Amino acid sequence: MDFQENRNIKFIHNQYLLEKAEKLKPQLIKHSISPTRLVDIVPDNTNVYNFSAKESHQSLDSLSNYSFGKGERIVFDFGDHYVGHFKINISSLGSPMDAPLFLHLKFAELPVELAEDSDGYQGMISKSWLQDEYIHLDTLPQTLALPRRYSCRYVAIDVIDTSPKWKAVFSKPVFTAESSVELNQVTPVNTKNKKLNKIDSIGLKTLQDCMQQVFEDGPKRDRRLWLGDLHLQALANYATFNNKELVERCLYLFGALPAEDGRITTNIFTFTKPIPDDTFFFDYGLFFISTLYDFYKQFQDKQVLDDLYLVAKQELDSVLTTLNKDYIIEPDKNWFIFVDWNMNFDRNTCGQAILIYALRQFIKLVEIENDQENITKYKAILTKMIKSSKEKLFDKKIGLFISGNDREINLASQVWMVLAHVLTNKENYNLMTKVIKLFFPIHDIATPYMYHYIVESLFESNHSNDAIKLIEEYWGKMVDYGADTFWEAFDPNKPDDSPYGSLAINSFCHAWSCTPVYLIRKYITHTIN
Repeated sequence: MDFQENRNIKFIHNQYLLEKAEKLKPQLIKHSISPTRLVDIVPDNTNVYNFSAKESHQSLDSLSNYSFGKGERIVFDFGDHYVGHFKINISSLGSPMDAPLFLHLKFAELPVELAEDSDGYQGMISKSWLQDEYIHLDTLPQTLALPRRYSCRYVAIDVIDTSPKWKAVFSKPVFTAESSVELNQVTPVNTKNKKLNKIDSIGLKTLQDCMQQVFEDGPKRDRRLWLGDLHLQALANYATFNNKELVERCLYLFGALPAEDGRITTNIFTFTKPIPDDTFFFDYGLFFISTLYDFYKQFQDKQVLDDLYLVAKQELDSVLTTLNKDYIIEPDKNWFIFVDWNMNFDRNTCGQAILIYALRQFIKLVEIENDQENITKYKAILTKMIKSSKEKLFDKKIGLFISGNDREINLASQVWMVLAHVLTNKENYNLMTKVIKLFFPIHDIATPYMYHYIVESLFESNHSNDAIKLIEEYWGKMVDYGADTFWEAFDPNKPDDSPYGSLAINSFCHAWSCTPVYLIRKYITHTIN
């Protein structure tokens, strides 16, 4: 996938909605966290990424008794994943300070990041996202309080140089963790399955660390409000923290900043004034409708629906222009359908299904708004889309959906057609039975984002045992590999793969991977309790 540049796109800035979003900005909850131990990052061929954190022979309790000179390193382990700010006291030991202290600090979510060569990174994502800082300190003692926010469990300090006459002494390292929610707000689940319970607790931590002043996709990188992530984060949030205001704020931000042609951007930069990105995904825009529908379903807040109804309608109407005379989508080649980081499958049938999925939800919003003029219109379009999907995209001989001019049969197409409920419940059951035989064990799906939808399609088609097994195998494998939070990209068959060309840039705490907290509470715990 290439980066989109649509510099000629003009965006609306609805001040009424922007002001509502601003009023909903949360005050972050902050906690001071001290490290639990000092560690060394060592080669480990039993670890999936070939490195692990081994407890150092140095004691944290004796930290101020140690001194560090040129080429020496200290690594703090804070015991869990956190998002926030770091500070540490530094003094000198020896002769008077005859040269500056030159430090390299690295912040890491996993040990492998501390072993990767940052200087040699040449991946597709900007090197500036690497959590590295090079700092000169001309005088000591002082407290080094870094202004930038980090996402990490480990903090490494490499002393590039002092001078032969003195060394650096470190004391009182503190990480100030930030989030808009606290874990003690949520009652842990008890599924009577230890692996599922552990998956749930890690998913909850993942969600917490992504719930900042908006729902971020990843607190390490990109630290943005992405619409596809928001759709899933909101569902996970309803099942756990049930924070209404943060979802409402994010909906208002997207609603306030559509393009003039009605399309909604994929993501918004929010660290200064809100800025819409000039990137558009076919499926992400439609998930604004889904997120608005789910929000109303959760809270019945008619004012929010009234404020955003026309924005959702304009997004839908812009997508409907891609329908041909047979009511099959033919999206512009620059209007990308994301679905998953694996770029090697045809996405058109997925796009067709996602449009049906969102159209069903929008029709319910039309009915709530009592927009009589449009109820009949959209129901007619839905009927025609479903009919054409069955006639032109479903191969009755093999009992599977095809996609593209080459009549490709891929997993994602089946999954999304099940979630769109194009077929009857019995037909969906039969379809997913064939999918399990044909595509399981799963290959070439790159993200927890798509795995979520695979699991959900299994539950929705009455294959609950297979769904639970997949949660245990997929998210459970990340648990086995030492995850404190769930990752942006993970293919169990290629665990050391990165969509960006280097593990150093991967996000190991990512919003779209937190959804087991939703799946477990919706589909599993209610059958136990």
